[in-house]
Parts: sequence; structure tokens; C-alpha cells
Amino acid sequence: MEVAILAGGLGTRLRSVVSEVPKCMAPVAGKPFLWYLLEQLRRYDVERVILSVGYLREVIQDWVAEHAAEYPFEFRFAVEEQPLGTGGGIKLASSMAEGPELVVLNGDTFFDADLDLLLAARRGSGLPVALALKPMRDFDRYGTVLPGADGVIRAFREKQHCSEGLINGGVYAIDLRSGVFDGVPVKFSFEKEVLEPQCGRGRLYGLVQDGYFIDIGIPEDYARACSAPWLLTSGYDTLLLDRDGVINVLRPGDYVKTVDEFEWMPGVKDALREAAGKFRRIFIVTNQRGVGRGVMTREALDGIHSWMTAEIEATGGRIDGIYVCTAVSDEDPCRKPNRGMFDRLLQDHPEVNPSRTLMVGDSESDLAFAKNCKIAFYMINC
Repeated sequence: MEVAILAGGLGTRLRSVVSEVPKCMAPVAGKPFLWYLLEQLRRYDVERVILSVGYLREVIQDWVAEHAAEYPFEFRFAVEEQPLGTGGGIKLASSMAEGPELVVLNGDTFFDADLDLLLAARRGSGLPVALALKPMRDFDRYGTVLPGADGVIRAFREKQHCSEGLINGGVYAIDLRSGVFDGVPVKFSFEKEVLEPQCGRGRLYGLVQDGYFIDIGIPEDYARACSAPWLLTSGYDTLLLDRDGVINVLRPGDYVKTVDEFEWMPGVKDALREAAGKFRRIFIVTNQRGVGRGVMTREALDGIHSWMTAEIEATGGRIDGIYVCTAVSDEDPCRKPNRGMFDRLLQDHPEVNPSRTLMVGDSESDLAFAKNCKIAFYMINC
């Protein structure tokens, strides 16, 4: 697989919060957004990544030069000496591809679409371009895409408020032998000069993919990405969450003993709503030594968790189970970082695959727990 990432845009709408780097290098939890896109590509047999760069390209080139050895694929740069638009950037990148097909991603959008399925869909359809389409509700920022029952795209609708529909997720599989770039200028819009004419000829295929999607092109959505960077992961279907410091704010030297003392972490309810669509199973694994020390009762703890779960469900999220260790001793097999709570979870849910499980925590104990369980880990607030 060869993949082009469009990273040459000016990022005008994001300038108020990110002004010294191109959009794909906007920092999210201490890492450039591009890092999350490249980590996503590790799931696939990618031979070559072609970065179409322009504005502040040295920032991208320097970072890739420093980190290229960490990745199993080759990097190439298609340099836009002047802004070429989305179409010009893709055409320039395609000129550096060695094979007959190219997968295209936007450098400011994370869409957890299955690229293997997209390529297979394009080949199976026999059409020159396949688009990954994202179902979305209550939106006006994007136009809608109308595929037929056979998957062939019939029309594109302009941006307007839509209660429910499919949007172009900005992920494409293109047959470079098909001539879709014939006769186009050097600088052009891929949407206007390629997608719309090819749509009119019935030469576009749309594959619906309901993976996690976020476009950081505006400050509000960039802030949303920064509030829950663990959503920018691929390949996991089970999510484990620590509680204190992840779902609710820590109380230094104290415990959350009542609902009144429970303070939500910023953005966590929105993140859990997104997680409900991304993960098949979501569990909390939490040490609660306050019960063992007699500071609070188990009944009070269960009451807090019942209230917390109801609040999460009321905003569209869900928690599929809560595993608690109230033991005081660090030697207790169920107290993190020991793996006892995970073993109980596996007994209750034998369908859970550790290799497809992600743990989100905020402490070294959580990290050690994940290592003991042999599961992936994401550290927040560090």
C-alpha cells in the first residue's frame, strides 16, 4: 500500500490557536497530529508514505527526519512550491507513487476507516475512485454524499443543516491508471475537478465506515481532540479506564465520598459519548482504598458509581462494567498494578482480547497494570 497525506494547507481557521506549525503538526497531548495518523498506518502493510507539503514544510520535514527510523515504511515528500489545492496536492503526490493505486488521507483529519476494505471495495467495484463515507447526525459543516443501493455515488449535496446523512470522510482509494487526473490544471480542487465530474459519470464508489472521525481544522474540534487524545487510536475494541484523574478530578489526600464531591474531568462526557461508538466494550478498573480504610462504605461507593453511570448514559455514553479493588494492602492481587481485576474481567467477558484492549490512566501504577496485563496503554495528564 502507498499512502499520500495532504499536509500542505495554510490552516487559516486554526491560526488563532496554532500559528507556528502546519495543521498536521498541531500538538495533541505532546505529539503532532501527524503522529496519530502514522500510528494508524502501522495496522496496514504500508510500503511508502508520501507527504504533500507546502506551508511551513520544514517543520514537517525536520520531524519526519528525526522519527523516520521508528516506522516500517519509506517517506517521500511532494513539495508544493505554491498552494496547489486538494487536487493539485494529490496529483503531485501521485506522481511520486510507484504502484498503480494510492490511498489518500487528509493531514488534519483522523478517520478510523479500514483502508484494506476501502481498497478491496474499489477493486471490486471496478471504479477508479472509492470514498470512505462517515455517517453523521445533526451537522452543517459538511456536505452530504448520496450513494445508491449498489454503492455507486449518485450525487453530492452542498453544505446545509442535515439531521442525518453521510459525509465524505476525506479518505480515498484511487486507481492511478484510470485517467482521473487527465486534463486537470496544476492547481485545482479535487472535489470540484475530479469527484463531481466522475460522479456524473457513475465512476465513484462509496464505502460506509463508522469509525471515529474528527477534523481538527477549527479551534473547537482541535480542543476536542486535545481533551481526549486516546480516541485517536486504531485497532482496539475494548477500552479500560481508570476512574480518579481520568473520569473525575482527583482529590489530593482525600477520596470522592459523595456525589457532591464528584467533579467531572473537562470534556470527559463528550469523550465517553464518542467512545461508545468507537469501542465495543468499555470498563472501569479502579482502586478505591478509601473503603478498605473505613473512610467510606462500599454502599456509598456503589451509589456514586450508579449515579456516575446514569450521567454518562444520559449524554450518550456507556459503561459496560466497573471493577473495583477496595483492599488496603499493595500485595492484594486485585489492587493495581497487580492484574487481578483484569483477570476477573476476562473471566466475566471471555470475548475480550488483550491484544485489542486499550487502557487509559493517569499514573505509573496504571502503566504498570497495563504492562502486567499485556495490553496497550495511554497516559493522560502527564
